[in-house]
Amino acid sequence: MAKKSQVTFLSLITLIALILLPFAIVKRSFKDWIIVYLVSIIGNSLADRFLVSKGYLKYNIRPFPKKFTIHLPFDYIHYPLLLLYYNQWTLNSKPFVILLKAFPFIVPQVIFETYAAKKTDLITWRKGWTWYHTAISLLVKLLLCRSIIAVIRKINKGELSTL
Repeated sequence: MAKKSQVTFLSLITLIALILLPFAIVKRSFKDWIIVYLVSIIGNSLADRFLVSKGYLKYNIRPFPKKFTIHLPFDYIHYPLLLLYYNQWTLNSKPFVILLKAFPFIVPQVIFETYAAKKTDLITWRKGWTWYHTAISLLVKLLLCRSIIAVIRKINKGELSTL
């Protein structure tokens, strides 16, 4: 895949995510979804910075390559959007179902990232990083963020936050 087509592809999926983002946030329990969005940005960008700094991942095509080593659209738009929809889908689910519902989000992401690592310059896996590292890290991040919002709801006495 040529670099220009990879940049076009990234721009297109980022635009689609930006269009979908307001629909994921502007719902009942607005404050909860803003918290989920911010927690996902913070957690994912910290994890990404760590993995890039340790040399496990490298993003060859990314916005502002001289300023950022992480992939801004993924860390600040794509992943938080995925996490918002996951949290909304699991809002009233039991723990085992919450775990099962993670897989429809993880599997496509792992397939996409595996393809991107093997066939494009979008991401490079190093130091033994493989698809199952991606799958496990996504699962941990999904469940961790889901747990954080559950704790916040418990503190709120189980009620959804509303404006």
